[in-house]
Amino acid sequence: MPSFDIVSEVDKQEVRNAVDQVNKEVSTRFDFKGSDARVEQTDYQLTIFADDEFKLEQVLDILRTKLTKRNVDVRCLDKGVMEKISGNKVKQTVTVKTGVETELAKKIIKHIKDSKLKVQASIQGDVVRVLGAKKDVLQEAIQLIKKTENGYPLQFQNFRD
Repeated sequence: MPSFDIVSEVDKQEVRNAVDQVNKEVSTRFDFKGSDARVEQTDYQLTIFADDEFKLEQVLDILRTKLTKRNVDVRCLDKGVMEKISGNKVKQTVTVKTGVETELAKKIIKHIKDSKLKVQASIQGDVVRVLGAKKDVLQEAIQLIKKTENGYPLQFQNFRD
């Protein structure tokens, strides 16, 4: 039976490369001269340090630019709360979301069922598997999901006959 998986994945190495580029650019830019602005990465958790809120936003903007150039969808970034460290210095954690969350998976399944397509969708961990009798129906399901879910980066993998 033909099937495909709906996933949300981010290449960790591309994120690491983008973080390295951000740190390199921040260290060479004139407007950051003498500042302690940097980005640290732990797995899919990024911590941005800066001297003040304005510089923090600038570093975040540079990070978005570098991620975009490396084909990492910036919609997967989940900004945390900005915290003051000492004096004027601030930090902010940014989480790189991977996997289809349960709430989003339920929403995708609801869209598929409401469309009356002859496919079955099921949640399997952080993946949504869609089964159908024909490839054409599965391709219609992909088009439907692309139209309805544009606030979260989704990929379609393991298309099988």
